[in-house]
Amino acid sequence: MTVPDEGVIYLDTTVVIYAVELHQRYRPLLAPLWRDARLGRLMLVTSELTLLEALVTPIRAGNTRLQRGYDRMLCCSCVVARPISRAVLRLGAELRAAAPPLRTPDAIHVATAQLESCTTFLTNDRRLRGVPGLPTLLLDDLDAV
Repeated sequence: MTVPDEGVIYLDTTVVIYAVELHQRYRPLLAPLWRDARLGRLMLVTSELTLLEALVTPIRAGNTRLQRGYDRMLCCSCVVARPISRAVLRLGAELRAAAPPLRTPDAIHVATAQLESCTTFLTNDRRLRGVPGLPTLLLDDLDAV
C-alpha cells in the first residue's frame, strides 16, 4: 500500500509534524506526496487547527526555526489550510454525538475532511480508523509494507 497519487488528501496534524520536522521514518513515505502535490496531481488539505496543535511544542521549547517551518508549511506551500467555519463546527458536533465519539480536535479534522470531499484522510491516529465515511490511511500501515 502506498500514499495515493491523486485526489484530495487530508493531512492530520501528525503528518504535518512529521513533514516539517523531517522525521526519518516517515520522510521517505511522504516524499511522493509532496512531489505529486507540487506537480498538481493531488490537493493537500488540512484545518487551520493544525497550526495551533503543531506550534505548542516548538513555542514551549522556544524553537523559532520550527515555528517558522510550520508557518511556511501551512501558509506558503502546497497545503491548503481551511478555516474552522460554522459548517465545520456543526458537522463536528454531529460527529462527536455519534458512536464512536470523537474528541473535539479530531471532530474538527474529520468534519473539515468530509466537507472538503477528501478521498483519503492521512494520519497515524488509529482511533480515527473506525469513523464511518472516512477513508483513513495510517502512515504506520504504509511503513509495514
